[in-house]
Amino acid sequence: MTSTVSSPPATGAWREGSDPGRRRWISLPGPFAVESGATIPGVRIAYETWGTPNADASNAVLVLHALTGDTHLTGPAGPGHPTPGWWDTLVGPGRPLDPARWFVVAPNVIGGCQGSTGPASTAPDGRPWGSRFPLVTPRDAVAAEVVLADALGVGRWACVVGGSMGGMRALEWAASHPSRVERLCLLACPAATSADQIGWASPQIAAIRSDPGWRGGDYHDAAPGEGPHRGLGIARRIAHLSYRSGFELAERFGRDPQDGEDPWHGGRYSVESYLDHHAAKLVRRFDAGSYVRLTEMMNAHDVGRGRGGVAAGLALVTARTLVGGVSTDRLYPPEQQHELAAGIPGSGPARIIESPYGHDGFLIEAEQVGALLTELLAQH
Repeated sequence: MTSTVSSPPATGAWREGSDPGRRRWISLPGPFAVESGATIPGVRIAYETWGTPNADASNAVLVLHALTGDTHLTGPAGPGHPTPGWWDTLVGPGRPLDPARWFVVAPNVIGGCQGSTGPASTAPDGRPWGSRFPLVTPRDAVAAEVVLADALGVGRWACVVGGSMGGMRALEWAASHPSRVERLCLLACPAATSADQIGWASPQIAAIRSDPGWRGGDYHDAAPGEGPHRGLGIARRIAHLSYRSGFELAERFGRDPQDGEDPWHGGRYSVESYLDHHAAKLVRRFDAGSYVRLTEMMNAHDVGRGRGGVAAGLALVTARTLVGGVSTDRLYPPEQQHELAAGIPGSGPARIIESPYGHDGFLIEAEQVGALLTELLAQH
């Protein structure tokens, strides 16, 4: 198996940049079977790496992104990378994941839209996958990442780390392939997605599917700008409220109007302007079809499915584990991290990151997260 570097396809109303930047790709052999019963031919996974593997690749660390993340873990925005690195504070000289010591690998999840095969990709018949792209689960994502690990010569990860959706995939790595994960760092994620979390996701998916530009999911051959951008923007607004805490929003915005606007006469409050800003940012860089499929991926997450329940699923993990939650997380609250820590044999008590920022604290609180990861990596 060899990795290949090529430009991603530019298809649909949403188009990915053609410059690969630092990305490389690996093609999976043969049709890829997924848990929903479908098969996807021609799957490829985009990834980036930092550092150099040692003789047996025992210094390899797998970092798994959240819902709208990608391969670009660290570094500036530029060709092939619409935004700066999403976890810049963890990778670099003198940082927890120093490339002088660690071989760091960051893949884009299957179903995504930053280089890996997803709804915006071209199917074998030459048309975009669109609505034909099937539901994929965290276990499916891990199955694809196993092929990548094999191609890179990584038989056992020194550590697998992820937060939010990335944490779901990290947990599935450790439960599905316990002998291949030495250490496990789970941040702001659950053992199984709850009814409350599926409830948060439901209006987001509905907003996208109710946009006239959705066209049943087959909008990728529409003219630029004619996709379901309004629906995706609404979905992002809803999601962003779950990513931040009510305390932070109150302290930061209060009831202030947006500068130069009057909410009593058609204007916006400043918090509305803030949500509009984040909606516009996402619409410029993300595909609505991927947003729907990856949200459904998170809804499908359950480490106990087919394994006799959550407790039995967690008991499969043999990795030395550190679980971290965020004190103000209202999307994946700390009680879910306490459940993980209590059920994983190699975990100590869950560690709580003190932060006013809510769920996004696992990305923002660099010093606390870095200290936890450094602690875990120092254990032998």
